[in-house]
Amino acid sequence: MSLGFFRQALKTLQKQSRHRTSYRVNQWFKWLSPGLSVKRWFLISIGGVLLAALGLAIWIKLTPIFWALELVRSFLGTIAEIIPNYISGPLVLLGGLLLLLWGQTRTVGSITEALRSDNEEELVDMLLAHRRLYRGPKIVVIGGGTGLSTLLRGLKRYSANITAIVTVADDGGSSGRLRREFGVLPPGDIRNCLAALADEEKLLTELFQYRFQVGDGLTGHSFGNLFLTAMSEITGDLERAVAASSKVLAIRGQVLPATLSDVRLWAELADGRRIEGESKITEAGGNIVKIGCLPANPPALPAAIKAIKEANYIIMGPGSLYTSVIPNLLVPEIADAIAASEAPCIYVCNIMTQPGETQGFTVADHIRAIDAACNGQRLFNAVLVHKKSPSERALIRYAQQQSHPVFLDREDITKLGRRIVLANVMHEDETGCVRHDPQKLAKVLLRWYSGAQHSK
Repeated sequence: MSLGFFRQALKTLQKQSRHRTSYRVNQWFKWLSPGLSVKRWFLISIGGVLLAALGLAIWIKLTPIFWALELVRSFLGTIAEIIPNYISGPLVLLGGLLLLLWGQTRTVGSITEALRSDNEEELVDMLLAHRRLYRGPKIVVIGGGTGLSTLLRGLKRYSANITAIVTVADDGGSSGRLRREFGVLPPGDIRNCLAALADEEKLLTELFQYRFQVGDGLTGHSFGNLFLTAMSEITGDLERAVAASSKVLAIRGQVLPATLSDVRLWAELADGRRIEGESKITEAGGNIVKIGCLPANPPALPAAIKAIKEANYIIMGPGSLYTSVIPNLLVPEIADAIAASEAPCIYVCNIMTQPGETQGFTVADHIRAIDAACNGQRLFNAVLVHKKSPSERALIRYAQQQSHPVFLDREDITKLGRRIVLANVMHEDETGCVRHDPQKLAKVLLRWYSGAQHSK
């Protein structure tokens, strides 16, 4: 019984040893992967060692080198007399290679311990992921609210070349209070996007999203909003404040306000009312027939226009149609830049209608509203629509709030000259709350982009 136990233990240890060896060899060979920019520098390092040795030999007129070589030659000659050269040569060569490999492995191990995070990810895997992300397509995402930040959480897994262009028309909640009290542009949507793009900085993200529950003047404010407000005061404007915050959060990509003008939304309703203020438009509960901003035709942030011109892919939405997506397009330079771009552009339609904005809207109605806001310009050539209906529980919950699934009217969409991309991109939680799933949405969008690239 004891002998059987020891045999079993020995077999287990052998399996574990083979597994560890196989894994380690695998990791070594990953360093030879193309695009890591490691092999060339390793070869250059070896060349440098040889060149330095040659320079030293020339400098000291070869005298010590000559006697050292003579000593090595006589030593090797003695070994060759005892052990044939066809055995001693490969053994010495193998020994040298093993020493080189051991030294490089320990060097890389030391660097890995210093650089890698708590997730135990190998340095080579980190480098491969880094190269893949920074070779990803240049994606421009336009919108605001929770819809945009949801999309960014998924996209950052496919590319680090992301630019989020965010509306600055918010005047409600913490952002509205800071806007009125300090005269700064509303930081709320920008804060959400920064947190969404943060590179696995969980604690910093939670800190940025933390909302004060008590305190005179602090209640309701998020730390991120206060931080961005303070940074705006220190740096001089929101653009510089966002850039500095991006470094703190180590985000993948960049977040840009659509404009640095202090814009204020207005809407004309079907019953003749004119409502001013982003937060009051939804609260008015009417049917919006026209929307604009004050001042009219605000100038775009130059960096936003540059990002659109250089984009490989442009995505609009998801998010509140009139208060998150369209406000960006009320900056004429942004709408014109998108219209002039040759990059494929897609609109992500909302799953449910929104009371006070899009009650009773179909997918085609969303498209018409965007076209109207852009004076008839067709900015996108495809629309992504969720395929599967929410559960009965979710439908009942939303019906109580006068919200329903956005109806897909295929014929009207075709007449508007748009392609329909149907996919299951919804996440429904245990309470029946419906949202876009970040990973599913990003996967479908990148798949459509690849298809659009191949069809060119």
